[in-house]
Amino acid sequence: MGTPPRMAVRYGAAALLWALALSGCTASAPRTPPTQPSPTPDSPAQICTSLVSYWAKETLKGSKWAGLDWEQKGLSNEQYAIHEDAVAAGRAEERTAGLNKALELVDRVVAQRCAAQNGATWSSENWRPPSEADHSPQ
Repeated sequence: MGTPPRMAVRYGAAALLWALALSGCTASAPRTPPTQPSPTPDSPAQICTSLVSYWAKETLKGSKWAGLDWEQKGLSNEQYAIHEDAVAAGRAEERTAGLNKALELVDRVVAQRCAAQNGATWSSENWRPPSEADHSPQ
């Protein structure tokens, strides 16, 4: 058998294009869904609450990463102070009411403190500018 006659190829191509047009397929760019409004960014207090609460609860649960220091956890000095207070309150609650109640208490304590301190983001307390002695060759 040889190649199909030209007319058959044209009819086949026309039928294919017609079928594509009927099915909604076109060679144009794909349709994009309508855009959703961007979510409102979290406030400093919300970020603080999420971060500090997470690490305080991990500490109470004794997780693998609970032993990281405050810098490795991404906490500011103020957030670390909130963390330590929340862990202390959580440990006291755990002794009397159990771990689940302690974790709930941590969420409440952290949310209150982070809101009161507007995110507790001041973190330069321990930072000191390099001194001349740090730059001198030895």
